[in-house]
Amino acid sequence: MADRYLSFTGTAPGRFLTRRLGLPRPAPLRRWSPERPDLDGGLLHLTAGRSGLDLAPVLARTGPGTDDTGRPAAVVLDASGIRDVEGLAGVHAALHPVVRSVAASGRIVVLGAPLDPADHHQAAAQQALEGFTRSLGKETGRGITVNLVRLTDAPAAESTLRFLLSPKSAYVSGQVIEVGTHETPAPHDADRPLSGRTALVTGAARGIGEAVAETLARDGARVVVLDVPQAEADARRVAERLGGTALPLDITAADAGDRIADALPDGLDVLVHNAGVTRDRRLVNMTAEHWSSVLEVNLASVLRTTDALLAAGTLKRGGRIVATASIAGIAGNAGQTNYGASKAGVTGLVRALAPHALAGHGVTVNAVAPGFIETRMTAAVPLLIREAGRRMNSLAQGGLPADVAETTAWLAHPASGAVNGQVVRVCGQSLLGA
Repeated sequence: MADRYLSFTGTAPGRFLTRRLGLPRPAPLRRWSPERPDLDGGLLHLTAGRSGLDLAPVLARTGPGTDDTGRPAAVVLDASGIRDVEGLAGVHAALHPVVRSVAASGRIVVLGAPLDPADHHQAAAQQALEGFTRSLGKETGRGITVNLVRLTDAPAAESTLRFLLSPKSAYVSGQVIEVGTHETPAPHDADRPLSGRTALVTGAARGIGEAVAETLARDGARVVVLDVPQAEADARRVAERLGGTALPLDITAADAGDRIADALPDGLDVLVHNAGVTRDRRLVNMTAEHWSSVLEVNLASVLRTTDALLAAGTLKRGGRIVATASIAGIAGNAGQTNYGASKAGVTGLVRALAPHALAGHGVTVNAVAPGFIETRMTAAVPLLIREAGRRMNSLAQGGLPADVAETTAWLAHPASGAVNGQVVRVCGQSLLGA
């Protein structure tokens, strides 16, 4: 559904009225397209504290070129060497002079280090970077995003930096992403990194699932479009358009995992748990059936299917599991106790399973947590609630299914093996929750 307010604020009368009335002034976001795959402008690399990271080779491959215009499209501040409160002055000294000059729809990425449990001064200083980046993301405006990446190994973070320093991360802001040291080779084809890989997306006949399937196919994957038998016609339409295959299947069936394994005798490289339902009512008015149906689709089926496919060896080593959480499971939402519980459960699944799946099967487990995304479902929301959902984030607008899809594609990337156990919000830095 078109965001008429966003369009209006781009006109001269709209700019005048919003300025006079103090209303939100969302900036059109630069998203990825084949014609404009990179940010418009250069990259400014800054350092605060003594860093041991060798970032130059990685940044040369991931971000825009070196900035010589005085108006960078991206700023990377390496603050990983800060170990005390005094060192935080370097963050202010580095960014204070340049924040105003960052181009519209630009990127600010702060690099930090994991918190050292043996050094509470270092832990305090590095945790301070989280509050700093989240706050800065609420100040910048003009479609600029701000994120924090904690890392110890620059090459392992290359796919993450490539994503965050590109138009693909347009609706990801205020996030803290931890990157480990898992070694993963770069794909042979940078433009089609999923070539030769098979990806299965549940709930892929429409909406966000369809966008995810489309993006994974763009990146070279052979996509299996799974949806309920009632949506088989739509699933086949999507599969045919993408050169994939349709798999009509009720994901809540007790043998769903076994049937997926039978349908994929050559194995699976990417599993995206996107299928989900809502049955909104306040708890006092919610029936047991509405409670259980949401928990069954959104959480129990994810657990059963994941367990079955890992146990059967269907998910290959180097594989990726990307589940769909929600800001409703992080911040809560009135009328969605069932949905919030199910999506918080997905977060628990990801954090607990991730280290075991990587150690035992060579598979990473992460989640995306969408905020207000413009879909047919949100188009049916009453006007005032819909407008509140759109404006209550740092970018003052709703996201698109493509924003969730691009984030999923980054987590599914063969070179993202060092990203594990992360729940990344795709919400424009919603003002609700952490």
